[in-house]
Amino acid sequence: MAGGRDRDPLVVGRVVGDVLDPFTQTTKLKVSFGARTIANGCELKPSMVSHQPRVEVGGPDMRTFYTLVMIDPDAPSPNDPNLREYLHWLVTDIPATTGATFGQEVMCYENPRPTMGMHRFVFVLFQQLGRQTVYTPGSRQNFNTRDFAELYNLGPTVAAVYFNCQREAGSDDSTHH
Repeated sequence: MAGGRDRDPLVVGRVVGDVLDPFTQTTKLKVSFGARTIANGCELKPSMVSHQPRVEVGGPDMRTFYTLVMIDPDAPSPNDPNLREYLHWLVTDIPATTGATFGQEVMCYENPRPTMGMHRFVFVLFQQLGRQTVYTPGSRQNFNTRDFAELYNLGPTVAAVYFNCQREAGSDDSTHH
C-alpha cells in the first residue's frame, strides 16, 4: 500500500529515529496490562502499568529465541531526556510462540513513574541467533537499544510497540477505583 509507511505510528511517534532504525515488523508482539492490550500511541495511566505486563510473542517455532527490551526514551522529561534511554525491563531467551515469562529475566520490571510530561514507553523485540548470554547492564540509565543490539549481535528489530504515559493528577494517586 503506497504511502502507508508514512503513517507508521512508530515513525509518527518518533520511536523510529529516537530509539530504532527503520525496520519491518515480522513477528507478533502482544503486550497486555490486565485486560488492556496496548496499541501504538495509546495512553495508559501509571496505575494501569504498575505490574509487569503479559507479553506474547509469535515466531516460527520454539527453537527460535527472542530478547525483549522495554525503555523510556523521555527520561527524566521529554524536554530534557538526558537519561535516555531508561531501561525498564530486559528479558532474553524467550522461545517463539510463548511469552516473556518463559524467558530469562535479566533486568526485572520497573513500573513507569513519569514525573514530567508525556513519556513514551517502548517494547522492542529482537530475534536472537540462538540461545546466548545477555549480561545485565551496569545501569538502567542511558541504556542504548541500538548499541545493546549490536553488542550482543541481536540482529534487526522484529517487532516494537509503545504506549504513552504521564503522571496522574496528585489527588488520583491514592484513589482506588
